[in-house]
Amino acid sequence: MLYSLLRPALFLFEAERAHRLTIDSLKVMPHGGPPRAGPLATTLAGIDFPNPLGMAPGFDKDAEVPDAVLGLGFGFTEIGTVTPRPQPGNPQPRLFRLSEDRAVINRMGFNNGGHAAAAARLAKRPRRGVVGANVGANKDSTDRIADYLAGIAAFRSLADYITVNISSPNTPGLRDLQGDKELNDLLSAIAAERQAGDPPVFLKVAPDLDEAAPARIVEAAVKHGIAAIIVSNTTITRPPLKSRFAGEAGGLSGAPLRDLAQARLRDFHAVAKGAIPLVGVGGIASAEDAWARIRAGASLVQLYSAMVYEGPSLARRITHGLERLMRRDGFASIAEAVGSE
Repeated sequence: MLYSLLRPALFLFEAERAHRLTIDSLKVMPHGGPPRAGPLATTLAGIDFPNPLGMAPGFDKDAEVPDAVLGLGFGFTEIGTVTPRPQPGNPQPRLFRLSEDRAVINRMGFNNGGHAAAAARLAKRPRRGVVGANVGANKDSTDRIADYLAGIAAFRSLADYITVNISSPNTPGLRDLQGDKELNDLLSAIAAERQAGDPPVFLKVAPDLDEAAPARIVEAAVKHGIAAIIVSNTTITRPPLKSRFAGEAGGLSGAPLRDLAQARLRDFHAVAKGAIPLVGVGGIASAEDAWARIRAGASLVQLYSAMVYEGPSLARRITHGLERLMRRDGFASIAEAVGSE
């Protein structure tokens, strides 16, 4: 209720400025600790999650407010995407609210302060709650595999898991790493880089894939010891949209992505057959959306864009709703419901 009253004022600010104000506000607002484990508790890759709802990367790019995010009721949060060297990203404006569509288009371009700055912040926080680190490659990198290996090294002792992001549409050529040879070369190098005791590695893929891609990506991920596949990132496709920003270049997220992301998750679930866990992302804005993604095969779910429209109480509303839906459908745990569609 309060956020619905404040939102018109917040929307007077340009989208990226409003995001900066949100991060700064979270820095000074008091918050409790991470949520306690309860009926929604689940385990993936040896990590115990108090609930299956996470904040997707992009919100807290530089690890400025991970504990404040957990204090909103999220079972985990993922910082980043972080690159080895700081980079400014693409020219502004590069973030657009499509209010009529409850959507966002971004072409941020991995703007971030680099590994060292994010790692220093994570090193100062108490290790409580589940925090993942999403790593990428610098735009001007001459060796992108080396950039990902640097990400593994930078966050191996600071994050509960590390996500290899090869799915952003806003770094030229990055999605080429989803190709068969390129992906196997990358994942083979990561497997060789990993040390005993390292956190599990997740792989984040795009929704804009050909029909054969899920099977070969699952095969490569299983072969090289990837712990989970995150399905999916933003889309470069454009369903019918009402907003004047519909023609802006970049990745589309929010409500218009929901059906595509759900369909892509089903594709991965059909070929994975339980061989590797899946994380569902894209267009999730309610408990019903999250529950549908879990029933379709996701062990965990993430959101970000919906927070723009629904406000900071969204995580608790979704987790309360998930408990109700789980009881309604006769499941004793989230794990039992995964893929039960």
